[in-house]
Amino acid sequence: MTTSVTRRQLAAAAAPFLIVPRHVLGMGFTPPSDRITLASIGMGRQGMAVTMDLLERSDVQVIAVCDVNKGSKDYAEYGSNALLTSARRMLGKGYEQWGTDLASPGSVNLTQTFRTSLGMGGREPAKRMVEAYYASRNNAAYKGCAAYADFRELLDKTADLDAVYVATPDHWHAPIAMAAMRKKKHVLGQKPMAHSIGEARRMAALAAENKVATSLPVNNPTSDSTKLIAAWIADGAIGKVKEVHNWSSRPFWPQGVERPAEAMPVPENLDWDMWLGPAAARPYHKAYLPFVWRGWFDFGCGSFGDMGCYSFAGIYKILGLTPPTVVEASSSEPHSESYPAASIVHMDFPAAGGRGPVHLTWYDGGLMPARPAGIKEEDQSLFRPRGEGILYRGDKGILLAGFNGQNPRVYPEQAKYTAPRRQRNAGERERERDGAIDQWVAACKGGPAPEAGFVAQRPVTEAFLLGCLAQRLPGERLEWDTSSGGLKSKTGAKFVDPPYRGGWT
Repeated sequence: MTTSVTRRQLAAAAAPFLIVPRHVLGMGFTPPSDRITLASIGMGRQGMAVTMDLLERSDVQVIAVCDVNKGSKDYAEYGSNALLTSARRMLGKGYEQWGTDLASPGSVNLTQTFRTSLGMGGREPAKRMVEAYYASRNNAAYKGCAAYADFRELLDKTADLDAVYVATPDHWHAPIAMAAMRKKKHVLGQKPMAHSIGEARRMAALAAENKVATSLPVNNPTSDSTKLIAAWIADGAIGKVKEVHNWSSRPFWPQGVERPAEAMPVPENLDWDMWLGPAAARPYHKAYLPFVWRGWFDFGCGSFGDMGCYSFAGIYKILGLTPPTVVEASSSEPHSESYPAASIVHMDFPAAGGRGPVHLTWYDGGLMPARPAGIKEEDQSLFRPRGEGILYRGDKGILLAGFNGQNPRVYPEQAKYTAPRRQRNAGERERERDGAIDQWVAACKGGPAPEAGFVAQRPVTEAFLLGCLAQRLPGERLEWDTSSGGLKSKTGAKFVDPPYRGGWT
């Protein structure tokens, strides 16, 4: 008789020699075969914050971290000393003074109107945090988290690794995710899914081919707000939807700027060439990182890429959209290497599934549509400075909501379409944020494909990346062939799947 033994079964039998069992860590017993061993790659603000979420899951064990930065305290964070405060709260009693040397050095203005606290990041602070967490669960001697500067070394050397979380700058999302998928690792990728349309298509194809679980931490496809709006529109609350208007107050980082003329010394803790990776080589300057890389064509996707992946995931689900056929943008003064400070993007979506054609308009940089007459005071705030929202216009009325669809209201008002307006508490926000991760962890164990998986989110990603491309070419009408992935614009075509720097594939 021959017996087939899976890697999972072997891991279960050999678990005491591979990873520290959770009952030793004082976290309750979870069978080794039900645990996801995970490495976090990219330990900036998002990488640190989501890794904290993953640490607290009984069926996930973080065994490695990776970042080209050994460690620093210059990462933008949402609140004074927010990352360290969150880490201490996660660690619990007895760790109130943990990481004193990692405390925020203060705050800084990223633009004239946006000031942010600075916080910890990099592979060494992340390693310390992971090991402190497991030590805090009654295993004071725990030193089981490896730290790497190069993701390739991590993938080659980390034994029994099931999955990776990728939270690098945008230009690194696809190369790292695809390297992991080729090694049959599950991937949780930070949004946006990819930096170019070509990358998004390859990522979706590779995920399907290798049958790995993938997802973005984007909950809009399954949120209560999305379900409610979809039900109202399907019921004819505003008639046939003709237009959608979606606006963001981003950017909170510099855009509409030229490349710095001078070079700066590379910080001792940073591998600058590795940070650049597939992007074109250039001298180091603080204008590129951390956080502020979002505004540069070579590294980020601007405001649209930062926020469109959230709202578009909901819009696609509600209206059953396919990729747009025509995209065109107008903007403030264009620049050769960074996204405009403010823009309006027009997108035409064809009729599909019994729905007529839809015209969608995106606004950022403080621009927004005209405020409809007669709306209530609480909805007027969506149109004030720093306001963000979404407006569906049908042939019988409008539906107005917050950026991600929260607190929807139909005009003219009807008792049938009234949602309770309430403020979510912190616990509710965390549960909504974690929904996509819940689906992904379940999929890693053999469950159904997540709704925010790479295959499902490829068309959504393709759409807002076309918008990003239009922002680079304001005033040019871009016609898109969805089936072939071709753009009827010689100027724009080179941005659909730009080549990587020599040495990277």
